[in-house]
Amino acid sequence: MLSQTVEYALRAATYLATVPGQSRTVDQIALATHVPVAYLSKVLQQLVRTKIVASRRGAGGGFTLACPAHKLKILQVVQAVDPIKRITTCPLGLAAHGKRLCPLHRRLDDALAAMERAFAATTLAELLAEPSKSVPLCNFPATMS
Repeated sequence: MLSQTVEYALRAATYLATVPGQSRTVDQIALATHVPVAYLSKVLQQLVRTKIVASRRGAGGGFTLACPAHKLKILQVVQAVDPIKRITTCPLGLAAHGKRLCPLHRRLDDALAAMERAFAATTLAELLAEPSKSVPLCNFPATMS
């Protein structure tokens, strides 16, 4: 239901949350998150444009989260790269439905709304702090200087 772009953006943001205040290059992030460098570059550009991630050029440059992980909601990352598209009118354009959704599309929209609420209620810091035998998304932090 979520795009590959969202998955990659969440991996990158979650990784950056594990190294607060430390810049990471696109190559370092790609290696740590198992995301192809070319695709990740485009995703990071979107995250920079929407002020989720900050970038700095030059020696010691790279990418960092633009705000603390405890303030960054999963929904913000999702909406920055591939917004959740709620169903507000009949997707088939049936005049008989007007602005009322049929039972199928109402339930689909209810599911989208529930996903939106869950993502809006969860920060990256909460993901990282959740007790689990597996680390979110991939092995963090990668050993890199």
